[in-house]
Amino acid sequence: MEALKGIRILDMTHVQAGPTCSQLLAWLGADVIKFESPAGDATRGQLRDVPNADSLYFTMLNCNKRSITVNMKSPDGQKVFVELLMKCDLVMENFGPGVLDRLGFPWEKIHEINPRIVMGSIKGFGSSGPYADFKAYENVAQAMGGAMSTTGVPEGPPFVTGAQIGDSGTGLHLAIGLLAALRQRDRTGEGQYVEVAMMDGVMNLCRVKWRDHQRLTRQTLSEYSVPTEGLTFTPRAGNDSGGGQLGNAVKCKPGGPNDYLYVVVQEAVWDGLAKRIGPGLGHPELATDPRFAKIADRRKNQQEIWRMLDQFGSNYTKRELMAILNELDVPCGPIMSTEDLANDEHVRGREMYVELDHPQRGKWYNIGMPIKLSASPAKIERSPTLGEHTEEILKEVLGWSDADIAAKKQAGAFSLPPKAK
Repeated sequence: MEALKGIRILDMTHVQAGPTCSQLLAWLGADVIKFESPAGDATRGQLRDVPNADSLYFTMLNCNKRSITVNMKSPDGQKVFVELLMKCDLVMENFGPGVLDRLGFPWEKIHEINPRIVMGSIKGFGSSGPYADFKAYENVAQAMGGAMSTTGVPEGPPFVTGAQIGDSGTGLHLAIGLLAALRQRDRTGEGQYVEVAMMDGVMNLCRVKWRDHQRLTRQTLSEYSVPTEGLTFTPRAGNDSGGGQLGNAVKCKPGGPNDYLYVVVQEAVWDGLAKRIGPGLGHPELATDPRFAKIADRRKNQQEIWRMLDQFGSNYTKRELMAILNELDVPCGPIMSTEDLANDEHVRGREMYVELDHPQRGKWYNIGMPIKLSASPAKIERSPTLGEHTEEILKEVLGWSDADIAAKKQAGAFSLPPKAK
């Protein structure tokens, strides 16, 4: 039995933030109806690598969904929307501010049509406040939520992170909110409106940077390798661990862009680590060196520790260095490139890189389900082609006959009107 079996979702979301959320819920067993305009989700055609096939941008975010195309600009199309609202537990959207209102379907109207439905909404900055009408993209959310200002090195420009914390991160936040609202609906019989702003989600994911922001009013940040005296904001700190223990990326051979091992020098492991690396570097007494005797001393002189570890690491590949440090119980992990991960036994074993087949594009790989349920493991299926399930949904969910479907087709409910010649 799938965890969310029996839950039906009307998914009007597009691009990344919303589809991340609905794909996750589909993997948990919900019936997700991807409700598209006749033109389809814009990402179907973006960054195409196979001519006339849905792009990887689309296929990797829309697995396990059914697609229906509906023309919301036609009265008949709007009637289909209303009928589907009455048959669904959740409706989701991530349109720009005011789009659904202009179509005549603000939350109040949707709640009136189906008082039990839960509505999920993703906005760049939310529906209130001075930024409410601003448009947001992934990197705009990272910029405005505090991630960019705290990523990179102090003397360099701010950097976005490779993880899509603005889009996919917001999708995860929304999934949590929707599941909570469903739980409440089951108790009270009433649905509610669930909103996640991308900026808010990024701020939440930067939580420890807010910890440091407040500590700066009382102390310097001794674990940072950069000076923090007198700062009124959390600085960029390169690859510093940002936690109570020292951590950084150590260079390994042959010196390529990803030939690094991230190493955390816990207090408990310093003695063994110093005895292992010291002799070969001409520092046989490293373990008793007063510059590194206590954690406070190591923090103060951490640049020297990383210089020595770089020197030691340059004799080994990242995997060889990991093997040496694992024997000493030093927490560490290689910097894994996308190529490393695509070929990794651990990743494949945990079904986190899964091969799928698609009628237009053939074989491709998708990232797997990161949440593992013992009694209801996710079964990943390909994304739908545009409108692939239109008739199936109309018959199965709405109970329409072939004649009903033909009449509504004729009336333009599912397609754009032909262009005037």
